Amino acid sequence: MTNSIIQDLRSTIKNGDMLIKLIFVNSAVFVIFRIIYLFYFLSGQPFTLGYWMSLPSDPAGLLYKPWTLVTYMFYHEGLLHFFFNVLNLYWFGKIFLLYFDEKKLLSIYLLGGLTGGLFYFAVYNLLPNIFPPAILLGASASVIAILFAVAFYAPNFKVFMVFVGEVKLIYIAIFSLLLYVILIASDNPGGNLAHIGGALFGYLWVRRYQRGRDITRGFGKFLESFFALFKRRKMKVTYKRPVSDMDYNHKKNIDQQEIDRILDKISKAGYGSLSKDEKDILFRMSNKN
Repeated sequence: MTNSIIQDLRSTIKNGDMLIKLIFVNSAVFVIFRIIYLFYFLSGQPFTLGYWMSLPSDPAGLLYKPWTLVTYMFYHEGLLHFFFNVLNLYWFGKIFLLYFDEKKLLSIYLLGGLTGGLFYFAVYNLLPNIFPPAILLGASASVIAILFAVAFYAPNFKVFMVFVGEVKLIYIAIFSLLLYVILIASDNPGGNLAHIGGALFGYLWVRRYQRGRDITRGFGKFLESFFALFKRRKMKVTYKRPVSDMDYNHKKNIDQQEIDRILDKISKAGYGSLSKDEKDILFRMSNKN
């Protein structure tokens, strides 16, 4: 049972789109750090690992941990903070993918989060008397960048909201921005500043895109080259003895009989009744077609 769940999860992640992968990374980071936090809690020790994932507001802290410009947008501490960010990422990401491809989704998630982080960092250091030192964490700026990009590209797209009914996406984006501005004077000014930075990036990107220029193109190519480093495999040259038409047809008939047997088993008892080998055969044969 456990092996089947793990295998299905691996298949979903491997074959899922970029939105699923982003949700998985956020979820995996949250779960891993909460498990580690539990051990710290039970041992009576203060939890300090979050410090290495969160984006500091002071220049010395950023120079000491520059990677936090990226890690902060995948790290959550509170359950509700994580839940609503991932939920919004799913909703707005799904709408985004109706109009744009997965590469743009990833680029805007990362660059929107980066812009939000830099905007927060800049304001905190330009106005140090107003904003005391703080840390930033969460995917909100990235999610807002995605929302603003698709909202200003398809402003008349309607979504259904409980107790409200159908609302145009552009109104949700504008209302959110106004709320973030007002909530700068709250107990979370850094988060709201990052939201504004992410919104600005999403808006600027889509306006440039509508004029025929994708400002994420260079970054997208960099990501392709980066991920390609992990996909390279050594080519293995093998020599196979040619098969006759009779041998080929015989093997094809055997394969078809096996597929028919597996499909019949699924129709009677469901996909979960298959063994690991049967699932592997079904997956391998489906890729051949």
